[in-house]
Amino acid sequence: MVAQILPSVSACDPGLYREMIGSFCMTNFDADMSSLDRRLWCSWSDTMGIYEEVTNCTFQMALLVNCFWPNREVDRFFTDIHRVYFHDCALTGRLLRDPPASILAPFIGVPVLITLLMTALVVWRSKRTEGVL
Repeated sequence: MVAQILPSVSACDPGLYREMIGSFCMTNFDADMSSLDRRLWCSWSDTMGIYEEVTNCTFQMALLVNCFWPNREVDRFFTDIHRVYFHDCALTGRLLRDPPASILAPFIGVPVLITLLMTALVVWRSKRTEGVL
């Protein structure tokens, strides 16, 4: 009997909630992000206001349909947003890239040279049999 009462008391309809945040919140977010230069999408200071608005929108929609917030639909919603808009952004807000060759070359070259020198030293030393301890 409790199982029959609980679904009617909890008036949250995940399908309706998903549709509402998709049609209203995502539409507004898309419009706001489109008005922002694409090069600024990874700048937290430029996108913070837009992100706060979409977060507040998902919260307000949850209140309207009597859903808990955050919930599974909100997680999916923000995962989709990050997949579309922020997938190239680093955690620090700067794009990751390889260091310049002037920095990278010594970090590669020095260990290779040391390995070759140590190999040559071992081979040279193994050929000299006199004076072995």
